[in-house]
Amino acid sequence: MEKAIKRYMPIFVLPTLAAFTVGFIAPFLVGIWLSFCKFTTITDAKFVGFINYAKVFGDATFVHSLWYTTLFTIVTVILINFFAFAVAMALTAKIKGNYLFRTIFFMPNLIGGIVLGYIWSLLLNGILAIWMRTLTYSATYGFWGLVILMLWQQVGYMMIIYIAGIQNIPSDLLEAARIDGANKWQELRYVILPMLMPSITVCTFLTLTNGFKLFDQNLALTNGEPSQKSEMLAMNIYTTFYGRNGWEGVGQAKAVIFFIVAVLRIGSSDVHPANPEVIRIGMLLHGLHAADNNFLTVVIQILPVLYLRSRKSHPVIIFLVRAVKLRNVILNP
Repeated sequence: MEKAIKRYMPIFVLPTLAAFTVGFIAPFLVGIWLSFCKFTTITDAKFVGFINYAKVFGDATFVHSLWYTTLFTIVTVILINFFAFAVAMALTAKIKGNYLFRTIFFMPNLIGGIVLGYIWSLLLNGILAIWMRTLTYSATYGFWGLVILMLWQQVGYMMIIYIAGIQNIPSDLLEAARIDGANKWQELRYVILPMLMPSITVCTFLTLTNGFKLFDQNLALTNGEPSQKSEMLAMNIYTTFYGRNGWEGVGQAKAVIFFIVAVLRIGSSDVHPANPEVIRIGMLLHGLHAADNNFLTVVIQILPVLYLRSRKSHPVIIFLVRAVKLRNVILNP
């Protein structure tokens, strides 16, 4: 089986690699080059050195959006993971209708960001109207409005990953802890949380990326108002590139800096270095977020191959298998 896989691997890898090169690597390298140029289109790009980068750090709106996005990401990572874990613990207990509740909690994740933004804009502005306020009254109102929106959208998705991790904990460990006299808090601290580290890593990775790249919800909910004070980093790059004439190169430079910041932030979030494969799991699970049945079919097809190639039942692979199965159960109870 392994020899056959090695023999035919180039046939399957090369088309994907070619598409990845054309669709990602080449545009990425061109984008880096354009960040050092003044241009309106690619054909008239003129090299200007580091002038664009000097303008970036001289732009007060960019610096503000950078700190605003960082604070937003920290808050959402903590709150989303806390509530997702709490809901997962509650729904893995033997209660009636737990599959129904899982479906209900997951459903907001199926709604597009723009639609969610407009829905929550109506809801929150309606509530704030009691006090003669709106989400665009100040950056603080917009900030917590975005936090509430992201919590409502993302908690159910992260809940699925935590449920998969909890159900992957051997019951023998929990029984041994109870026999040894461990109370609920000790069982949670010394058994459940250590065994959930792969799930925690995946959820941390996903919430970090979702926080930093947030755009459509920001556009629909506040549109950066008032005076770009509630503008996230991705939206600031967009408005610079498309909204300021002659600043296309500066917008591209901001995009490169955004990439570097995101890589550094996400790279420092590996809280479980003993299992680097969990980052790949996060990428796969995040792909399941898009309602793409073809992608889901591909993932399900490669899982048996991964399982057969491992000489022993790798816990990370088992975790991914159970996560995919659990997602199917929740979407089709």
